[in-house]
Amino acid sequence: MGGNNMFQQGWDEEGAPPAPRVEPRPRPQEPIVALNGKDGIGKAAVGLKWPPENNTEDDGQSPKEEPTATTSTASADAESAAKANPESAATPAAHRDDPHPVAEIPAELKTQGPRYLSSQTLNHDSLTKHRADIPQYGWRRAVYRMTGGLLNPGIGEVEKARQQLRERVRRRLHAPHRVAVLSVKGGIGKTTLTACIGFAMADIRGDQVSVIDANPDAGTLADRLTGDSSVNIRHLLRDLDKLDALTDVTSYMTLAGRLKVLASDQDPATSEALTAKEYERAARLLSKYFNLVFTDCGTGISHDTMTPTLEMAHSVVVIGSPTVDGSSRAGHTLDWLESHGYTEQARNAIVVLNCKDSSDEVDEDRIAEHFRTRVRAVVSLPHDPHLASGGRIDFRRLRLSTKDVLTEIGAFIADGFPEPYSERTR
Repeated sequence: MGGNNMFQQGWDEEGAPPAPRVEPRPRPQEPIVALNGKDGIGKAAVGLKWPPENNTEDDGQSPKEEPTATTSTASADAESAAKANPESAATPAAHRDDPHPVAEIPAELKTQGPRYLSSQTLNHDSLTKHRADIPQYGWRRAVYRMTGGLLNPGIGEVEKARQQLRERVRRRLHAPHRVAVLSVKGGIGKTTLTACIGFAMADIRGDQVSVIDANPDAGTLADRLTGDSSVNIRHLLRDLDKLDALTDVTSYMTLAGRLKVLASDQDPATSEALTAKEYERAARLLSKYFNLVFTDCGTGISHDTMTPTLEMAHSVVVIGSPTVDGSSRAGHTLDWLESHGYTEQARNAIVVLNCKDSSDEVDEDRIAEHFRTRVRAVVSLPHDPHLASGGRIDFRRLRLSTKDVLTEIGAFIADGFPEPYSERTR
């Protein structure tokens, strides 16, 4: 490097005067993005120029310049700035004069060790706008949609409680769980309730959920859900030994949303009453491929299939109504369970009071309080005109209050799921 270097004022030869200093053409200032500066993330750092005023590199061929008045003034200013800001004085000169400085680590992160950031911080909650925070109902949803998302009032207490119920329904299940829905007599809405609970839990959970129509008298479960009973439990039992895959089993079932439906035999001329052994074989087969299996237990509790149904059931749902007759039916059902050796199932049962029939002359609170002393949970299913029609159930036409209660029933069922073995043995 000799006199051709315009950034140095060296001596070409011993005793020769120095070459005249050539100032480079100034370039426009380029903003440098400070990754962690005082101006905040993504803001341009102020005061960085190109080329730098002081070149600290020394190749060993040229001596340093003699201090001038301008340099002395700059040094005095630097000393004053150092006294005012000790942190900047501690910064090496190479970092202060580097046109592309390395971002300094914040002091609060230095105390956390060398690995102060983790890949765990890059997750859905930290990188996306929470769908859970976007209102889906009421005036909050209207405000959010009218402003194009600029104004988000968040979710209210009712919607937050609804989300918590759905989370309870999604509780992890570590083994097949069988649910029996029963009543001492028919005509109280048992089939409707079985269809609705099964559909709600299949829709919320998203795993394999099925319902069996175990009614010996041509049950209407498939009619209420799909209207297709061309294949039924009789066909399944006939080919039971040939079925060794989920697709084989579902070919004998119909689909309502995500819910798989196994119909009962509908032909009164050729139908035979389902025996206890046949029901047990069918239920055990479904338990191999389905996480949840719901059983519509028919019009009574004295049929032969009731014994294997209750022995295999992990949860029991008893249906009644807030009337004198309907509440007494539910009470007699619990009495029958206790007197036939199913005390544990009775104490752990869920009583659903179907309010399709109600009267102002009956004290509904007293009925509910009575059952709370006998079972694990009591829920009132409100009157819904769509369900009261007795036709095909379209879940999009159910009232929101009805859907909320069905979700609550599903949450109580999920509360009864057993804990994993590793947690039970701690």
